[in-house]
Amino acid sequence: MVRGKTEIKRIENATSRQVTFSKRRNGLLKKAFELSVLCDAEVGLIIFSPRSKLYEFSSSSIAKTIERYQKRVKETGINHTRENNSQQARDETYGLTKKIEQLDISKRKLLGKGIDACSIEELQQLENQLERGLSRIRAKKYQLLREEIEKLKEEERNLIKENKELKEKWRGMGAIVVASPSSTLSSAEVNTDSVDNMEVETGLFIGPPEPRQSKKLPL
Repeated sequence: MVRGKTEIKRIENATSRQVTFSKRRNGLLKKAFELSVLCDAEVGLIIFSPRSKLYEFSSSSIAKTIERYQKRVKETGINHTRENNSQQARDETYGLTKKIEQLDISKRKLLGKGIDACSIEELQQLENQLERGLSRIRAKKYQLLREEIEKLKEEERNLIKENKELKEKWRGMGAIVVASPSSTLSSAEVNTDSVDNMEVETGLFIGPPEPRQSKKLPL
């Protein structure tokens, strides 16, 4: 008589559930022991009952087995991280390689190479790209020309200003040189006129002597 397949689900009856737990627990502990002996494997088994009672088995020491497990998980995690980083780097390299290839193809097409197999739509897109590029180039060129013109105008204004200042400086120096002799002559003329008009009184008399008056003596 063939046994039917047992459906795995939670046993609702508490007594049946406890009996099943005890049987399966003992069987699981027995299998763990047999595995450690037959295969020379380090086996650690921890079981908590529904009432939080602990059952454990270890072929050596449960603490050492847990420590070994944690160390191995950490190493595996590091290796897994390295593998993920390596895979990510490979994916990025592959993506960059594809982008470089696409850019190279686009560059060749913009130069008029490799366009034999292009459709009308692709050629129209290339034409639009070239027109937009030319517009940006012209705008940049005109901007640089305007900046250069403004720079030259500023230099011209500075030169004109410097030239004007130099002219005013030389004019001032010429006025000083010319004014010095004229001032001297004017002073000499003024002194000469004053000397000519000056009257000098002295005790000398030029001309015939005046007649002397005779004094009469009293009688």
